[in-house]
Amino acid sequence: MKTVIVLGGYGNFGKRVVTALVEDADVHLIIAGRSLSKAQALVDNLRESAKATLTAWQVDIFSSDFEVQLQQQAPFLVIHTGGPFQGQGHRVPQACIDAHAHYIDLADDRQFVCDISELNTRAKANDVLVVSGASSVPGLSSAVIEHFQTMFKSISTIDIAIAPGNKAERGLATIAAILSYTGHPFQVFKGGQWQPAYGWMDAKVNDFGDIAKKRGLANVDVPDLLIFPERYKVTERVSFQAGLELPILHWGMVAMAKLAKHGVIKNWAPYAKTISALSEYLLPFGTDIGAMEVRICGIGHDKSGKNAVWRLYAPDGQGPYIPTLSAIIIAKKLLTDKAYERGAMPCVGLFTLSDFDTYFNAFGIYASEEVMPC
Repeated sequence: MKTVIVLGGYGNFGKRVVTALVEDADVHLIIAGRSLSKAQALVDNLRESAKATLTAWQVDIFSSDFEVQLQQQAPFLVIHTGGPFQGQGHRVPQACIDAHAHYIDLADDRQFVCDISELNTRAKANDVLVVSGASSVPGLSSAVIEHFQTMFKSISTIDIAIAPGNKAERGLATIAAILSYTGHPFQVFKGGQWQPAYGWMDAKVNDFGDIAKKRGLANVDVPDLLIFPERYKVTERVSFQAGLELPILHWGMVAMAKLAKHGVIKNWAPYAKTISALSEYLLPFGTDIGAMEVRICGIGHDKSGKNAVWRLYAPDGQGPYIPTLSAIIIAKKLLTDKAYERGAMPCVGLFTLSDFDTYFNAFGIYASEEVMPC
């Protein structure tokens, strides 16, 4: 029996990862986090229908003896969902390597994900796979780009957007992560060169079509912005934006970004709990429909301009499952001994877009794709 630990296993994303893995009778699944009562409550809720063996474990990744505690559990795989990852450092993946355990996280912090390669030599020496960013970005977004990549001789622009529904469940860690760089600069590849952009600025409205319709968007810092220009030899631009469905929330965030940019508020992240609580009053409004869009423009092999547009729609509040699917796909392949190279790397090129189909169908999530001249 293989032991799988899900850190933050009762959180917004962690509980969805746990639910996806409970069907495996050959797995000892440990739901871990700082709250034993929350972990045990999820164990009790799932135990009757679960095929996996379930255990609750109280652990703090910031405790001085975390490494010792982890080794005592002798895990085969650790899935780290306990964000925000900004400022965490690589203590957890390093501990997993030392424990000879595979490691997957759902990080969306640019530096955390991109710097994971610094652990590559160590991970290879201990014969483990260490993957960072197994989430919507760069996991799913890169799979979409590589699905279309063969039709392009060269790619000039990649534009990615995510718009969750207002009624969809959202985690405090995600809110804190976004607030940490709201109004602060980060580097983007634009106009064929690196230049600064500001978090939750450059706001615009995008029409996602179908059930999602028009949503506001603004700048968000993600690993894709650093990884994709080089990986896909992009000549002009890579952008990523996200938005809040309700205009009052979206444009309120834009105003907050301006205050941070001008130094009125240095960092909005400490206000995450307050802002989250205030947003709860607006839950009756908007929808539970989420959407994602990846737009690729470039030159085809016939030397004509091509524009590939892929859109994903998540009705019925199913959007929060999407960030978990990359980690679930990799975890299930590891558990069934599917061949994977060893080493430490961002979550790019580790699966295909078709690997998501089973999960999309199960949750009523669906995609559309279109290729046209540009």
